[in-house]
Amino acid sequence: MQLKITTWNVNSVRFRIDLVAKFIKANRPDVLCLQETKCPDDKFPLKRFKRLGYEHVAMNGQKGYHGVAVLSRVPFESNSIRVFCEKKDCRHISVVLGERAGLKDPITVHNLYVPAGGDIPDPSVNEKFAHKLSFLEEMRSSPDVHVRGNERALLLGDLNVAPLEHDVWSHKQLLDVVSHTPIECEKLTAAQKAGRWVDALRAFTPEPQKLYTWWSYRSPDWKTADKGRRLDHIWVAPALADRVSNIKISKEARGWAAPSDHVPVTATIEA
Repeated sequence: MQLKITTWNVNSVRFRIDLVAKFIKANRPDVLCLQETKCPDDKFPLKRFKRLGYEHVAMNGQKGYHGVAVLSRVPFESNSIRVFCEKKDCRHISVVLGERAGLKDPITVHNLYVPAGGDIPDPSVNEKFAHKLSFLEEMRSSPDVHVRGNERALLLGDLNVAPLEHDVWSHKQLLDVVSHTPIECEKLTAAQKAGRWVDALRAFTPEPQKLYTWWSYRSPDWKTADKGRRLDHIWVAPALADRVSNIKISKEARGWAAPSDHVPVTATIEA
Protein backbone atom coordinates (compact mmCIF):
# COMPACT_ATOMS: atom_id res chain seq x y z
CA MET A 1 0.00 0.00 0.00
CA GLN A 2 1.28 3.46 -0.90
CA LEU A 3 0.67 6.35 1.50
CA LYS A 4 1.23 10.02 0.59
CA ILE A 5 1.65 12.28 3.60
CA THR A 6 1.97 16.08 3.31
CA THR A 7 3.09 18.66 5.85
CA TRP A 8 2.29 22.35 5.31
CA ASN A 9 2.39 25.45 7.49
CA VAL A 10 -0.62 27.04 5.86
CA ASN A 11 -0.59 30.30 7.87
CA SER A 12 -4.40 30.41 8.44
CA VAL A 13 -6.51 27.55 7.14
CA ARG A 14 -9.62 29.68 6.67
CA PHE A 15 -7.85 32.47 4.80
CA ARG A 16 -6.05 30.01 2.51
CA ILE A 17 -8.65 27.28 2.16
CA ASP A 18 -8.86 27.86 -1.61
CA LEU A 19 -5.09 27.35 -1.91
CA VAL A 20 -5.33 24.20 0.17
CA ALA A 21 -8.08 22.95 -2.14
CA LYS A 22 -5.94 23.78 -5.18
CA PHE A 23 -3.03 21.79 -3.76
CA ILE A 24 -5.23 18.86 -2.80
CA LYS A 25 -6.81 18.60 -6.24
CA ALA A 26 -3.39 18.58 -7.91
CA ASN A 27 -1.55 16.26 -5.49
CA ARG A 28 -4.15 14.14 -3.67
CA PRO A 29 -2.24 13.29 -0.48
CA ASP A 30 -3.79 10.59 1.68
CA VAL A 31 -2.93 12.48 4.86
CA LEU A 32 -2.53 16.25 5.15
CA CYS A 33 -0.84 17.70 8.25
CA LEU A 34 -1.33 21.44 8.68
CA GLN A 35 0.37 23.86 11.05
CA GLU A 36 -0.44 27.42 12.05
CA THR A 37 -4.10 26.86 11.30
CA LYS A 38 -4.99 29.91 13.44
CA CYS A 39 -8.47 28.53 13.95
CA PRO A 40 -10.45 27.27 16.95
CA ASP A 41 -11.81 23.77 16.44
CA ASP A 42 -15.44 24.93 16.21
CA LYS A 43 -14.57 27.27 13.31
CA PHE A 44 -12.50 24.79 11.30
CA PRO A 45 -13.74 24.46 7.67
CA LEU A 46 -14.75 20.81 8.04
CA LYS A 47 -17.46 20.85 5.37
CA ARG A 48 -15.05 22.07 2.72
CA PHE A 49 -12.53 19.37 3.56
CA LYS A 50 -15.21 16.68 3.53
CA ARG A 51 -16.25 17.79 0.05
CA LEU A 52 -12.60 17.41 -0.94
CA GLY A 53 -12.59 13.84 0.34
CA TYR A 54 -11.11 14.28 3.81
CA GLU A 55 -13.69 12.73 6.12
CA HIS A 56 -11.34 12.09 9.03
CA VAL A 57 -10.02 15.07 10.98
CA ALA A 58 -8.04 15.54 14.21
CA MET A 59 -7.64 19.13 15.40
CA ASN A 60 -5.84 21.07 18.10
CA GLY A 61 -6.65 24.70 17.42
CA GLN A 62 -7.13 28.09 19.03
CA LYS A 63 -8.17 31.55 17.94
CA GLY A 64 -5.66 33.64 16.04
CA TYR A 65 -2.43 31.79 16.75
CA HIS A 66 -0.68 28.46 16.22
CA GLY A 67 -2.88 25.38 15.80
CA VAL A 68 -2.33 22.01 14.11
CA ALA A 69 -4.60 19.58 12.30
CA VAL A 70 -4.43 16.21 10.55
CA LEU A 71 -6.86 15.51 7.71
CA SER A 72 -7.12 12.10 6.12
CA ARG A 73 -8.88 10.15 3.42
CA VAL A 74 -8.54 7.02 5.57
CA PRO A 75 -9.75 6.49 9.16
CA PHE A 76 -7.62 6.89 12.27
CA GLU A 77 -7.40 4.30 15.00
CA SER A 78 -6.82 7.05 17.57
CA ASN A 79 -5.47 10.56 18.07
CA SER A 80 -3.83 12.38 20.97
CA ILE A 81 -2.38 15.74 21.99
CA ARG A 82 0.79 16.47 23.94
CA VAL A 83 1.33 19.74 25.78
CA PHE A 84 4.87 21.14 25.65
CA CYS A 85 6.47 23.49 28.17
CA GLU A 86 3.22 23.47 30.20
CA LYS A 87 1.67 25.81 27.63
CA LYS A 88 -1.66 24.94 26.03
CA ASP A 89 -0.72 26.67 22.78
CA CYS A 90 -1.83 23.98 20.33
CA ARG A 91 1.47 22.82 18.85
CA HIS A 92 1.08 19.03 18.65
CA ILE A 93 -1.35 16.40 17.53
CA SER A 94 -0.72 12.77 16.65
CA VAL A 95 -2.79 10.09 14.94
CA VAL A 96 -2.43 6.35 14.51
CA LEU A 97 -3.28 4.77 11.16
CA GLY A 98 -3.96 1.04 11.31
CA GLU A 99 -6.29 -1.70 10.13
CA ARG A 100 -9.13 0.71 9.40
CA ALA A 101 -6.78 2.49 6.98
CA GLY A 102 -5.84 -0.79 5.32
CA LEU A 103 -2.47 -1.13 7.04
CA LYS A 104 -1.23 -4.47 8.33
CA ASP A 105 1.12 -2.72 10.77
CA PRO A 106 0.14 0.66 12.28
CA ILE A 107 1.87 3.96 11.61
CA THR A 108 1.92 6.84 14.12
CA VAL A 109 2.09 10.37 12.74
CA HIS A 110 3.21 13.27 14.97
CA ASN A 111 2.34 16.73 13.63
CA LEU A 112 4.38 19.48 15.33
CA TYR A 113 4.66 23.25 15.19
CA VAL A 114 7.82 24.41 16.98
CA PRO A 115 7.81 28.05 18.21
CA ALA A 116 9.40 30.48 15.74
CA GLY A 117 11.42 32.19 18.46
CA GLY A 118 11.12 35.87 17.60
CA ASP A 119 13.96 37.93 16.14
CA ILE A 120 16.59 38.15 18.90
CA PRO A 121 18.62 34.95 19.48
CA ASP A 122 19.17 35.60 23.17
CA PRO A 123 16.97 33.74 25.68
CA SER A 124 17.85 36.19 28.46
CA VAL A 125 16.11 39.08 26.71
CA ASN A 126 13.71 37.27 24.34
CA GLU A 127 11.06 35.08 25.99
CA LYS A 128 10.00 33.68 22.61
CA PHE A 129 13.51 32.40 21.93
CA ALA A 130 13.73 30.95 25.44
CA HIS A 131 10.42 29.15 24.82
CA LYS A 132 11.72 27.75 21.54
CA LEU A 133 14.87 26.36 23.16
CA SER A 134 12.80 24.81 25.97
CA PHE A 135 10.44 23.25 23.42
CA LEU A 136 13.36 21.71 21.48
CA GLU A 137 14.86 20.43 24.72
CA GLU A 138 11.55 18.81 25.64
CA MET A 139 11.43 17.14 22.23
CA ARG A 140 14.83 15.67 23.04
CA SER A 141 13.88 14.45 26.51
CA SER A 142 10.30 13.28 25.96
CA PRO A 143 9.67 9.63 25.02
CA ASP A 144 6.21 10.72 23.84
CA VAL A 145 7.77 11.94 20.59
CA HIS A 146 10.48 9.30 20.28
CA VAL A 147 10.49 6.11 18.24
CA ARG A 148 9.61 3.17 20.47
CA GLY A 149 11.27 -0.13 19.60
CA ASN A 150 10.37 -1.19 16.06
CA GLU A 151 7.49 1.28 15.87
CA ARG A 152 6.55 2.62 12.44
CA ALA A 153 6.21 6.35 12.88
CA LEU A 154 6.74 9.80 11.39
CA LEU A 155 7.37 13.16 13.04
CA LEU A 156 6.75 16.06 10.71
CA GLY A 157 5.79 19.70 10.60
CA ASP A 158 7.16 23.20 10.82
CA LEU A 159 10.09 22.67 13.17
CA ASN A 160 11.28 26.25 12.56
CA VAL A 161 14.97 25.31 12.43
CA ALA A 162 17.16 24.89 9.35
CA PRO A 163 19.80 22.64 10.95
CA LEU A 164 22.32 22.01 8.17
CA GLU A 165 24.68 24.29 6.27
CA HIS A 166 22.89 23.74 2.97
CA ASP A 167 19.42 24.16 4.49
CA VAL A 168 19.85 27.94 4.14
CA TRP A 169 20.84 30.26 1.33
CA SER A 170 23.92 31.50 3.25
CA HIS A 171 25.29 29.59 6.22
CA LYS A 172 27.70 32.37 7.23
CA GLN A 173 25.20 35.21 6.96
CA LEU A 174 22.50 33.40 8.94
CA LEU A 175 24.53 32.12 11.90
CA ASP A 176 23.14 34.94 14.05
CA VAL A 177 19.62 34.75 12.61
CA VAL A 178 16.90 32.87 14.49
CA SER A 179 16.23 29.49 12.83
CA HIS A 180 19.89 28.82 12.00
CA THR A 181 21.81 29.78 15.14
CA PRO A 182 24.20 27.09 16.41
CA ILE A 183 22.23 26.49 19.63
CA GLU A 184 18.96 25.87 17.74
CA CYS A 185 20.66 23.58 15.24
CA GLU A 186 22.35 21.64 18.03
CA LYS A 187 19.11 21.22 19.98
CA LEU A 188 17.07 20.10 16.96
CA THR A 189 19.78 17.63 15.95
CA ALA A 190 19.91 16.33 19.53
CA ALA A 191 16.12 15.86 19.52
CA GLN A 192 16.31 13.95 16.25
CA LYS A 193 19.11 11.72 17.55
CA ALA A 194 17.46 11.06 20.93
CA GLY A 195 14.20 10.18 19.21
CA ARG A 196 15.96 7.80 16.79
CA TRP A 197 14.51 9.69 13.84
CA VAL A 198 15.82 9.65 10.26
CA ASP A 199 15.72 12.95 8.32
CA ALA A 200 13.79 11.74 5.27
CA LEU A 201 14.38 14.86 3.16
CA ARG A 202 18.14 14.67 3.56
CA ALA A 203 18.22 10.89 3.20
CA PHE A 204 16.49 11.40 -0.15
CA THR A 205 18.46 14.51 -1.20
CA PRO A 206 21.82 14.62 0.60
CA GLU A 207 23.96 17.71 1.07
CA PRO A 208 25.51 19.70 -0.53
CA GLN A 209 22.32 20.17 -2.57
CA LYS A 210 20.31 23.10 -1.25
CA LEU A 211 16.83 22.38 0.08
CA TYR A 212 14.32 25.09 1.03
CA THR A 213 10.68 24.97 2.16
CA TRP A 214 10.25 28.62 3.26
CA TRP A 215 10.82 31.97 1.58
CA SER A 216 10.34 35.22 3.51
CA TYR A 217 7.47 37.60 2.82
CA ARG A 218 10.07 40.38 3.20
CA SER A 219 11.71 39.52 -0.11
CA PRO A 220 10.17 41.61 -2.93
CA ASP A 221 11.18 39.00 -5.52
CA TRP A 222 11.49 35.75 -3.58
CA LYS A 223 11.86 33.57 -6.67
CA THR A 224 14.78 35.46 -8.21
CA ALA A 225 16.57 35.98 -4.89
CA ASP A 226 15.84 32.39 -3.78
CA LYS A 227 16.93 33.13 -0.22
CA GLY A 228 15.15 30.20 1.34
CA ARG A 229 15.44 28.00 4.42
CA ARG A 230 14.43 24.41 5.14
CA LEU A 231 12.15 24.90 8.15
CA ASP A 232 9.69 22.08 7.38
CA HIS A 233 10.75 18.52 8.05
CA ILE A 234 9.68 14.92 7.73
CA TRP A 235 11.41 12.48 10.06
CA VAL A 236 10.76 8.75 9.89
CA ALA A 237 11.42 5.86 12.22
CA PRO A 238 14.20 3.44 11.19
CA ALA A 239 11.48 0.89 10.33
CA LEU A 240 10.24 3.24 7.58
CA ALA A 241 13.60 4.63 6.42
CA ASP A 242 13.80 2.34 3.39
CA ARG A 243 10.08 2.77 2.65
CA VAL A 244 10.26 6.41 1.52
CA SER A 245 9.97 6.21 -2.26
CA ASN A 246 9.60 9.93 -3.00
CA ILE A 247 9.88 13.39 -1.46
CA LYS A 248 8.28 16.39 -3.17
CA ILE A 249 8.70 20.04 -2.19
CA SER A 250 5.89 21.97 -3.91
CA LYS A 251 7.82 25.21 -4.50
CA GLU A 252 5.23 26.43 -7.00
CA ALA A 253 2.80 27.06 -4.11
CA ARG A 254 4.95 29.97 -2.91
CA GLY A 255 4.09 31.77 -6.16
CA TRP A 256 0.32 31.47 -5.82
CA ALA A 257 -1.81 34.52 -4.99
CA ALA A 258 -1.66 35.44 -1.28
CA PRO A 259 0.44 32.37 -0.39
CA SER A 260 1.82 31.03 2.83
CA ASP A 261 5.54 31.67 3.19
CA HIS A 262 5.93 27.88 3.61
CA VAL A 263 5.22 25.33 0.88
CA PRO A 264 3.84 21.79 1.12
CA VAL A 265 6.28 18.91 1.52
CA THR A 266 5.05 15.41 0.65
CA ALA A 267 6.55 12.01 1.42
CA THR A 268 5.40 8.87 -0.36
CA ILE A 269 5.64 5.83 1.92
CA GLU A 270 5.46 2.26 0.68
CA ALA A 271 3.48 1.18 3.73
